[in-house]
Amino acid sequence: MPDRKRVAIKRPVSIREKVYAAVRDNILDGRIAPGERVVETRLAEEIKTSRTPVREALHMLEREGLLEAIPRVGYRVKQITWDEIEEISEIRKANECLAARWAVERITSRELKALEENLVISEREVKAGNPQAFVELDAEFHEILVRASGSERLQELCQMLRRHMLRYRIESIFRKENVIRGIGWHNRIFDCLKRKDEPGITEALRQHMEQTREDIRRYAFGEEQKVGMGQ
Repeated sequence: MPDRKRVAIKRPVSIREKVYAAVRDNILDGRIAPGERVVETRLAEEIKTSRTPVREALHMLEREGLLEAIPRVGYRVKQITWDEIEEISEIRKANECLAARWAVERITSRELKALEENLVISEREVKAGNPQAFVELDAEFHEILVRASGSERLQELCQMLRRHMLRYRIESIFRKENVIRGIGWHNRIFDCLKRKDEPGITEALRQHMEQTREDIRRYAFGEEQKVGMGQ
């Protein structure tokens, strides 16, 4: 008898996990703002479930550092400090530079084509007066780059770090001059990938990340900094 293939059955997703994922996505995407209260009873009513899975989900988010507990009040979205931004920036830079180095050797022609198409669409949207589209296009560019590393663990980690940064980057990423500069860095990274230039892509990505950090300092924390490619 021929060997039968095993049937893969996915584990059911619990209500707690669904609540956790939904609230987490809303926080990381900025739909629930820093400092905003997250009320257990209101969430349970909206989701039409008991308070127990909601309470467990919120406690998970507290352990993750996205929420903070307020005695006799409940939870609120944790405000992030500049020290935390710097820490996340450094960790993200280290991980994405590693992903880029691996991508130099492992990237496929299909992934290169996807990056090229991303750049074409990004430039077209800017010319059409729609810099807001760069929020998704920027995320897509970095996701393709990290995916090309061939490491699922790096993908998960880089995605989480980038979304943490996005909460504070939204205000700066909507500005046309920042979008044009970001596309410039993406073009430079893409050129290095095509040439298999490992030192070049590492340096381009490092400078791109540092510019992103300074944009956050300038627009989210109100500290004027010199901004410009290569500064």
